[in-house]
Amino acid sequence: MESKKSLSAWEKSQQYIPGGVNSPVRNFSKVGEHPRFIERGHGPKIYDIDGNEYIDYVASWGPLILGHAHPSIVEAVNNAAANGTSFGAPTTLEAELAELIVNAVPSIDQVRLVNSGTEATMSAIRVARGYTGRDKIIKIDGCYHGHVDYLLAKAGSGVATFGLSDSGGVPEDFARNTLTIPFNDAEALKATVEANPEEIACLILEPVMGNMGIIPPRDGYLNELREITEQHGIVLIFDEVITGFRVAYGGAQSLYNVTPDMTCLGKVIGGGLPVGAYGGKREIMKCVAPEGDVYQAGTLSGNPLAVSAGLTTLKLLSQPGVYDQLENRASSLANGLADATKKHGIEAWHSRIGSMLMLYFTSESVTDADGARTADTERFREYFWGLIECGVYVAPSQFEAGFVSLVHSEDDIDKTVQVASDVIAKL
Repeated sequence: MESKKSLSAWEKSQQYIPGGVNSPVRNFSKVGEHPRFIERGHGPKIYDIDGNEYIDYVASWGPLILGHAHPSIVEAVNNAAANGTSFGAPTTLEAELAELIVNAVPSIDQVRLVNSGTEATMSAIRVARGYTGRDKIIKIDGCYHGHVDYLLAKAGSGVATFGLSDSGGVPEDFARNTLTIPFNDAEALKATVEANPEEIACLILEPVMGNMGIIPPRDGYLNELREITEQHGIVLIFDEVITGFRVAYGGAQSLYNVTPDMTCLGKVIGGGLPVGAYGGKREIMKCVAPEGDVYQAGTLSGNPLAVSAGLTTLKLLSQPGVYDQLENRASSLANGLADATKKHGIEAWHSRIGSMLMLYFTSESVTDADGARTADTERFREYFWGLIECGVYVAPSQFEAGFVSLVHSEDDIDKTVQVASDVIAKL
């Protein structure tokens, strides 16, 4: 595919933006060459500035569950913008979106809207510390919760892709109260809690890991975490920024029937606009200012554009049969990819939860971050470029999930499987 205009745009962008991108995972450095600069999107497809068309499985890293430029969302945003983009004052729209979230997510009695997933996780942890009066937190190796200083200890996604176990610019003192344990290992949590009695404020994790590919919890794992944290007065926080309203309307917690104390949301609840949220039990959320002494604020939090897009998205997702349709499309794609690797004798581990899916080029089972790290990134690079050249757009990283939307047609899925099979045959 021709990409001269994207190359020129990238070269210019690098003069003014570090790496030429505003988020590291948009860079193509780990797969080679330069990123494609996107001009527009419509439905399941995106179009770059060179005029190339792609079936898109990045979906803006998850939020576009209704596809690009959905007419109802475009109309909602336009109508909101016509009345003003931000007021710095409350609107009834914010309460309407909050009500939808509270009614959908089992763990949330009250919710606070913010501007990003990073803000949501940062704030939830601050609230947990304020509520418990404790300082230490536990996170899972490979779970990424945004670029908060004390959460960049063994992160996933872009950090793993770029070969970093932490980040420059983060003083040791910032991370000394962050303890890291493996995913799917409840015994590791028990041991860590016992070694730090009455010191752990919270455990934060993705109930389905989505930043080292897709790694589901083993049977009973989330229940064990719930039991251990309850026994020791530790706030259990589910980071559902990716999984919230993506794997099920009520998130992974409704899918696995495990209710945490707090939940962080983002992506889908903004319908493609910047948004985040954190919420939980009423007694915990009472700690948040102005009711309590845990301070958190944001000038653009709950702005009318993002809230209008989010309201429209959640109302459409609440319609009967929506998640069945997503399940059918995603399972067809995942099964087709699995058949292709088996047919051509390529060692691979396939993982899918709802409309999130992953193909790891490894012979190992992937149940935690260490398992994901056994994947052959060079083989993925070949696979990635084979797809790109045939008009299928996936994330430029072995460690990023793929997302199926409601507007991917059977023809889109069939074409993707055929392209992938042809590419895999040449690996």
